[in-house]
Amino acid sequence: MRIGVCGTFIGHGYNAIQVKSAWIKLITSVGFTDSFARSAMPIIGFADMIVALLALANPSRYLFYWAAFWCTITAVSRVIAGEGVQELLERFANIACPLVLGFLYSDNRKSIY
Repeated sequence: MRIGVCGTFIGHGYNAIQVKSAWIKLITSVGFTDSFARSAMPIIGFADMIVALLALANPSRYLFYWAAFWCTITAVSRVIAGEGVQELLERFANIACPLVLGFLYSDNRKSIY
């Protein structure tokens, strides 16, 4: 599951760094300007890359809880942007995997995960 979280955040991070045009509306739909979205996306992308690397190199429950929260926010932004609730449901694994890892790491079972 850590590899899955890493892959999710590398993929999304890369797209954000590239300022994927389809994602602009996900940021502007919650009140930010187009200019802000274009400026923020590379920063968000680099942050996603850091989360991806930490998921493998230095995992912690806080990291995975953050990842689950961030994935929830981004999935909900699709609904707010008018893409429909199915877009949130399609991305539920992106939320569930880090959430489960957060629960497991909070139980101090690091050695097997």
